Amino acid sequence: MAHHDVNHNQEPMEIICVACPKGCRLEVHRAQGEILVSNAGCKQGKEYAIGEINDPRRMVASTVRVNSSLHPLVPVYTEFPFPKGKIKDLLHEIRGVQINAPVKIRQVIIENALDAGINIIASRDLE
Repeated sequence: MAHHDVNHNQEPMEIICVACPKGCRLEVHRAQGEILVSNAGCKQGKEYAIGEINDPRRMVASTVRVNSSLHPLVPVYTEFPFPKGKIKDLLHEIRGVQINAPVKIRQVIIENALDAGINIIASRDLE
């Protein structure tokens, strides 16, 4: 009797979905090049799990040095979730940036960071 559904020598991965407030515990199996997701409470869960396997991304927050300001740092964040494998390089790039005051909330601090198509944005005004 052949089993075509799941590769049984590979343990399923468990991913906690954050696509909606439910926080479903998704079980993810890889079988014959396909990604199979179970326990998803909604369609977003399956999409989230596939994204986590194929291209995991995270929002990143940090600070940038500011010249001529009362505060030496301004908080910044990624405009969209950033590729997880490049976050260390992104933080290194952010640490090397110095800008001049004033800074406006949502001002682009780094455009197209690491050629990922994602801007780094200021999260507050700074005089």
